[in-house]
This record gives sequence, structure tokens and C-alpha cells, in this order.
Amino acid sequence: MFIDLKIKNCYIFEKEVSFSMKADMRNKKFGFNVYKENNFNILKTAGIYGTNNSGKTCLVKCILAIKKILLNEENILEKNFFSNSNICELGVIFLHEGKKYSFDFKYDTVVRKYIYEKFSEIVKDSYGNEKEICWLKKDRINNIYESIDKKIEDEIKNISAPILIFNVIDNERFEYVKRMKEILIGFANKICVIDMTLIPITHTIELIKNGGNNQQKVIEFIKNADLYLDKIEYDNIGEGDTSRSFEKLLSTYNGIKVSSVKYDSLGTKKVTALASYIIEAIEEGKILVVDELDSSLHFVLTRAIVSMFNNELNKNAQLIFTVHDINLMDCKKLFRKEQIWFVHKDNTGVYVYSLADFKAKEGIRDTSDIIEKYKRGMLGALPEPNLIEVLLDIKEDDNNGS
Repeated sequence: MFIDLKIKNCYIFEKEVSFSMKADMRNKKFGFNVYKENNFNILKTAGIYGTNNSGKTCLVKCILAIKKILLNEENILEKNFFSNSNICELGVIFLHEGKKYSFDFKYDTVVRKYIYEKFSEIVKDSYGNEKEICWLKKDRINNIYESIDKKIEDEIKNISAPILIFNVIDNERFEYVKRMKEILIGFANKICVIDMTLIPITHTIELIKNGGNNQQKVIEFIKNADLYLDKIEYDNIGEGDTSRSFEKLLSTYNGIKVSSVKYDSLGTKKVTALASYIIEAIEEGKILVVDELDSSLHFVLTRAIVSMFNNELNKNAQLIFTVHDINLMDCKKLFRKEQIWFVHKDNTGVYVYSLADFKAKEGIRDTSDIIEKYKRGMLGALPEPNLIEVLLDIKEDDNNGS
């Protein structure tokens, strides 16, 4: 499970920012929203608000970059355009098989090499005290090389590569490096990042088409989303032609079968596409990261999706999403304060913070009308459009031209 993210000089973020899924256990509200294991308390969901072009999508891109880098796929990292530094810095803390780990790295975008890597296990006792055990550290900036396996330290010094160190070293010779690779790849494979504005329906089609344990669950999810659908199925006739398989997804309305892609609304298509990702996330304990969750979805449906992940029946799946729908900004029936996040951009930089950063003395409580506070600009991350000026300019030009 995802716990913490640190970002510096990546995309829109020049100064260091952090995002956390740690639960504040001083707050006893909505205990089912928290996953508890081995004295670690982790939030199941978090919603991220902010204006257009503030950095919400960039935060999602950082999570995707971590996944791709750990899986030795395309490195999509980019340094901040306005920064003088070429070094991108990312760090993640996560829970894997009941144990807490951290992985930090620095990537030089000019020489295209990792100049810093550190992997640690974080042990927590029953009193809440944490101790960090460094498994491996490669710091080419300060010439520091450490490992829990002393035999590997000399080898680390000589490694300079465009991929992470566990993909270079012979894993069979060093048990800790082999285990480190298994942990990091296992974590990366749990992450699923999707953009609701471009979400492909092919994932749902393949799941319905191929059957399996999740097929009926996906179908039931789509039906129970209150889309007035009687049934959704895949037509196997003419199976040899796979080029137009999306046209073989059929929706049934009042007993009449129609092509889903031709008849269903944009919102219905997006719910259908999202359904397979949600079911897989809950069934397999994945980390589902969704950019623009509320895109083309009714606010009641979006709220119901979040509630699925918050529910006590969901054991260890997570949902992290960006959103504009202020109806979800609810600390009375849906969220704990630390589950609501904001990305705010102004002339001095970009800031990431949670509702929990606002204290009771500032008038922000669990019982407060958070939506009203946000509308009034008390929480930041609120746009200030002045489109009336554009209208006045248009009309002035029209009058001058007449």
C-alpha cells in the first residue's frame, strides 16, 4: 500500500512537496477508512483538489514515473522547466507484505543516470517508535556507498548506469538485492494509473470477453451503477476479427441489444471502462490512481465509488484521485480531514497540503461546512477567473467597429 510520496524538481514541482496516506490516529472518526496492519495505519482513499493547471496531474505523473522506473520501463521524468538543477528527486514509502519500506532516488536528466539510490526497511514497535534499516545506499554525489550486505559495497562504487542498481547487479549473488528487487517490483505491479479523460474501454472488454472470476463482478458493477442497463455482454460471433472488438460490447435496454460504443452515453462508457479497474483493485489489493475521477460521472456515482473503497469490506485496496467535484468535500459522512488534499499554485510556487493542515483555531473542524469554506477561498486551490473582462473587450471592439 502507498504511504508517502516526496517530489522535488519534477514537472511543475520545483521545491520539495509531499503527499501522504498516513492516518492520524488521534482522530477516531471513520475508522473503516483506515487500513491497519502491524501498527501501521494507512488511509484507503484520498481526493486531491486544485485549479486547472495547478499540478494535480503532475502529482499523478510522478506516481506513474515511479511505477515505470521500478519496472524498468520508459523513464518519463522531466525536470522543472524553470529550475537550474538537472536533478529530479522522488521518494516513496509503502507497505508490502506487512512491512514498511522506503525508496528514494535522484535522476540526472542530462547524463541520464541515477546518481542516488537508497532502499530501507522501516520497523515500528508497539509504542509507535520507528527505526530505519538501510539495505542499500548509492550516493555518487557524496561518494557514500552502504549496504546491509558488506560484500556488495565495493561493487556499488563502480556502477554507473541509466537503470536502477537492482537491475544491474547479479541478484543471484546477493540475496538482499534479490529481495529488494522482488519487493520494489511487487509494489510497482500493485499501482494502476488511469486518466478518466482518455480511459480505454479495452480493459473491460478483455475481462468480459475472457471470463474468469471477475467477469460477473464487473457486469454487476456496471448494472448496479444505475445506468438503466438491463445487461452488458460481449458478442463472440465472428471472433476471428479482433480489430473492431469494441463494437462487440453489447448493452441491453428494455430487452433490446445495442452496440455499447454507438448507443451508450459518454458517462456510461466511462463507467463501463472504469468498472474493470475498480473490481481488480478491490479483489487484488491494488493502488488505483485516477486522474479526473469525476469526468463525465454524476456526483452521486463518484461518491459511491469512493465509498466502496472506504468500506470495511475493502481490506487493502487504495483509491487516490484528482477531482473538481466539491460534493465529495465532506468530512461529516465520507472523509477524514487527512483524506482531502489540495494543490495550490501562485507566483511563488506550487504547494501540496491536506485539510488536516488547517487547525480548529483557524475555523476548520470535522463538523465545519468544508464546501462553504472552500468556496470562500479559505482553503486555497481555488480559481479566480475574470471572464467578464473578455466579454467587455469583445463588446467594446464591436461598438468601435460599428
